[in-house]
Amino acid sequence: MTIMVKLSKLVLSPINVRTRPEELLEIPQLAADIEAHGLLQNLLVNPVKKPRGNFEVFDGGRRLRALMKLVQDNVIVAEDYDVPVKVLTGDEATLSETGTAANFHQLKMTPAEECRAFQYFIGLNGDIDGVAKRLGVTRRFVEGRLRLATLAEPIFDALAEGEITLDIAKAYASTENQAKQLHVWEAYGGNYTNADTIRRVIANETMKSTDPVAILVGEDCYVAAGGKIDPDLFSEDGDKWIDPEIAQGLAAELMEAEAKRVGEELGLGWIRPIASSYTHNAAAGLYRVILPQPDPTEEQVARLEEIDARQSEISIEMDDESLTDEAYQALDREHDALSDEIRAIHDTTPVLPDELKPQVGLFLKLTPRGEMQLDTVYYSEQPVRVPSDRDADEGADGDRAVDNRPIGGSNGKPATPPAPETVAPGGKPLSARLFDELSMQRRDVLAATLLAHPGLALDYALFVMIDDRHSSFSAYGSTIRARPPQDPVSGQQPETRARGYLAEAHEGLDAAWTEHKSEVDRFEAFRALDDDSKANWLAYIVARSLEAKPSYRAEHSALHNRLATIMEVDVASWWRPTSENYFDRISKGSILSLLAEVGGAALTARHATMKKAEISSSCEKMFAGDAIVEPEVRDAAIAWVPDTMRFLDAVTVEETDQAHDEQVDTVGPADDGVEDVINGGEAVDEPAGDEVLQDEEGAIAA
Repeated sequence: MTIMVKLSKLVLSPINVRTRPEELLEIPQLAADIEAHGLLQNLLVNPVKKPRGNFEVFDGGRRLRALMKLVQDNVIVAEDYDVPVKVLTGDEATLSETGTAANFHQLKMTPAEECRAFQYFIGLNGDIDGVAKRLGVTRRFVEGRLRLATLAEPIFDALAEGEITLDIAKAYASTENQAKQLHVWEAYGGNYTNADTIRRVIANETMKSTDPVAILVGEDCYVAAGGKIDPDLFSEDGDKWIDPEIAQGLAAELMEAEAKRVGEELGLGWIRPIASSYTHNAAAGLYRVILPQPDPTEEQVARLEEIDARQSEISIEMDDESLTDEAYQALDREHDALSDEIRAIHDTTPVLPDELKPQVGLFLKLTPRGEMQLDTVYYSEQPVRVPSDRDADEGADGDRAVDNRPIGGSNGKPATPPAPETVAPGGKPLSARLFDELSMQRRDVLAATLLAHPGLALDYALFVMIDDRHSSFSAYGSTIRARPPQDPVSGQQPETRARGYLAEAHEGLDAAWTEHKSEVDRFEAFRALDDDSKANWLAYIVARSLEAKPSYRAEHSALHNRLATIMEVDVASWWRPTSENYFDRISKGSILSLLAEVGGAALTARHATMKKAEISSSCEKMFAGDAIVEPEVRDAAIAWVPDTMRFLDAVTVEETDQAHDEQVDTVGPADDGVEDVINGGEAVDEPAGDEVLQDEEGAIAA
């Protein structure tokens, strides 16, 4: 039954599922909407005995709060305002379920709210399947929320307050033993710990005395804290510690104390201890700070020249067929030692500027030997910019431009001209981030094409694995060890056809063998696959091993170029420039230069008076073939890709290198009106007119 009731006679029911603070319920926005359009949906209420004629709102709590805010703001008067309500009667469990169903597909309830709601209205009749069907969810989902509702109180409160994530709460709920939950919570509750660690600690009823945590704590401290040991008399794997939560707690205390000491000593913003030697999971959501590598000193440059000369002499001496085996091996050892010295010179530790110290931090790791070790990679909670004497070399989107200056290029000699793939149309340098992103998208094109050539993938994989054993240092352009590559740019990337094709290929693989628990069973199941299935897996795993580019250098892999030449990769069929992945990221001048390249002066003139955003949008359509232009302009646009995305064959690479060498010999002062970017001059770019994009990885040292 639907009736009109004065607002003053409505109160919030205690079984209303909305329990979050008002600032999280978007009450001001809803109040403004009700003021403008009125209350468009009635409230669900049940009558109360005292005072007679009053009602409790068990569904519509946000709307009731919004109405009360309007009263508070003197927009309406509670005694005069009529509210449409639907009166329902029943026991509290039935009303709670009705309120939950009404809210389930509206503003999403928090996991804690869902847990308490499910626990309340299911607790009386236990009809889990019926509730799951009525709410349109699975039985497993309902059971999961019920399990979370039984979490130890401090953990559930932390979930309700948003202090821990749902994944962390699920890890604690992997056991129903609240005592076990509380033991782990006391050890990890306030620390930066991932869900996998919590789940592993809870699952492990014992801990080996050879565990890194056990080694760090030491048997004496563990026993003194009440820990029990079960000696293993029949193996050399170490004794069993019966109370791993005690060891974890002691380890946390030790690492927290060491983190505090190191933080004060170094003056960093934070030091976070993690009971692991890997920082990948703990660093999720942080920004890696890449510091520029310091240039070699004059002494180091001189030493590098000496080493190069000596290695050349060694190579000549080793070609002497009359050389004894002992002498040959001695020369080989000397050559390796010199190579190690070269790497040591180039691996000089970057210096962190004092002004950045309060903004960054390090992870304090625990090595497999139970030693606390400070990580060498700096992270920040917000993007930071690393000061550099090359800050003038800026790209159009605010990123630092790709640095092509050679070591020692400031000695008065002409600097090496930039490689074509590092500049935008018109000659301006690309930003380091855009170069990295385009390199990753270029890699995806190569990887997607490689899927159709499993035989070539096998040849490539075998070559890299074998050749890597005989060469001290080579850039193959692939990880090949089945590890995913460390991409130069993290976070969400623009969607491309190649990326989507790789995802579809993965879904089509025969993955039934991965469902077995032990590695032996998985191996036997994989061996049972037919040759085509194995070939598809080989092509996919090799394709996904491809690196975007070597380390952080502004260059591409020569082997990638050769693979693409063999497969006749057509980049334009896989990748098109869009506003998101290209045009918004380069300057207006570069776009106009590109338009002149594909359509001449007339096409440039039509766009010259437009704003940057308008040109970008127009170019996205044109280069996708969706704009109405002359046929020859359309053909040139849909075939164009930036040099950064191209795969060059060996002949082209050789010609480019030769042209570079000739240009180095003839390079002179820059023409009037052209920014001298490469030789260290200040590049003054016109304002893009759009919001400046900030590098999520911090300042990048190319």
